[in-house]
Amino acid sequence: MNIGKEVLEALKDEITEIEYKRYIQHLTYDSKKSSSDLAIFYVPNALVLNWIKNRYKNKIAHLFEVKTGSKVTVQITLKNMIEKRKSKKAAPEVKQTSSLLNPSHSFDNFMVGGSNQFAYAAIKSASENPGKVYNPVFIYGGVGLGKTHLMQAAGNVLQNEGKVVIYTTVEQFLNDFIRHVRNKTMERFQEKYRKCDVLLIDDIQFLSNKEGIQEEFFHTFEALKGAGKQIILTADKHPKKIGGLEARLQSRFEWGLVADIQPPELETKIAIIKKKCEINKVQLSEDIVNYIATVIESNVREIEGILSKLHAYSQLMHIDIDLEFTKNVLKDQLNENRENLTMDKITQIVAKDLNIKPSEIRSKGRSKNIVYARRISIYICRELTQNTMPQLAQYFGMKDHTAISHTIKKINDLIKDDEDFRVKIEELTNKITASA
Repeated sequence: MNIGKEVLEALKDEITEIEYKRYIQHLTYDSKKSSSDLAIFYVPNALVLNWIKNRYKNKIAHLFEVKTGSKVTVQITLKNMIEKRKSKKAAPEVKQTSSLLNPSHSFDNFMVGGSNQFAYAAIKSASENPGKVYNPVFIYGGVGLGKTHLMQAAGNVLQNEGKVVIYTTVEQFLNDFIRHVRNKTMERFQEKYRKCDVLLIDDIQFLSNKEGIQEEFFHTFEALKGAGKQIILTADKHPKKIGGLEARLQSRFEWGLVADIQPPELETKIAIIKKKCEINKVQLSEDIVNYIATVIESNVREIEGILSKLHAYSQLMHIDIDLEFTKNVLKDQLNENRENLTMDKITQIVAKDLNIKPSEIRSKGRSKNIVYARRISIYICRELTQNTMPQLAQYFGMKDHTAISHTIKKINDLIKDDEDFRVKIEELTNKITASA
């Protein structure tokens, strides 16, 4: 029995038989392409892929470490993507290297909106004219917003053109560096990273305060840049805000183009959900799509996880997915996301959006804009927190719970009758949940 099968057998003992049969047994281990630090598995469809990535990938990696005594990167890939590649006409032989690129990451299935269109345009231009237009491209933003997807989309385009593409995280780069230092094989390390055509590095912020690896990365950067090779980097913040980073690296990260990705606005989230449903063959009604887009955080990975969860619950329990079912399935997850939400935080976000002071919302002021903001704050606090009506009345300085009830009724009436107002409430709710 090969190591991949041994790991899956070990996992079988730790999960339910239903979960194993529905998901894990579909995994196929590629013993030929796998190595001592890389385990490659194939799955038949995107739904199984997302479910296993979200729930079991880390566990599988841990079991490999238990079995082999060393850390292994687990790569899970769609089987049909491999078959499609094999069925294509043989192209002229080109030099390539293992890059751990996810073949499902493409520009075609990346949803573009106001929050990410600049970053999308920058990376797409770099993929069309590598090393010439923008070099490096530095993309920054929060977790799960699509930075890695965009980066790997460019990598897939360039690799298919015969370029030698290396994708890695800073952690993997560091581990590789340490291993070669210990083995006294730094020439091999430098040849690998300095002679590629395209270098893609995720989470560059983790270079912070690591002087030795910063020195090595600086020389790698200089060699690639000098040779006209394309560099694409991602981080969670702007280069200027990464503490513990050498000034010379910071300045070089800003040489090309720096672009940010913001949390997707409501319309983009709806488009993302619909696209993911299409890819994963999950059917959801318009009201369910709108509900998920409104209540969930602005994290694309979380959206994928939710769709997998809904589909799995529906299949296992033999229940059709409707709005009530969706709310019940997501209830615990939403409560976890909102634990950090307070009335203070909600009021501050509403105040900033409507250009007034938080203190004015909680004041006795009766001007039209203050009353408008106060009503919205009350409504959203009631929707997103566990506070009772008497607690809301005390916080907002209102007479009693009946005044709160009256306000919420007014807001509900407005939502039904005024489409613009409904959209405004959804946008604010979306912004607040994204901050949780």
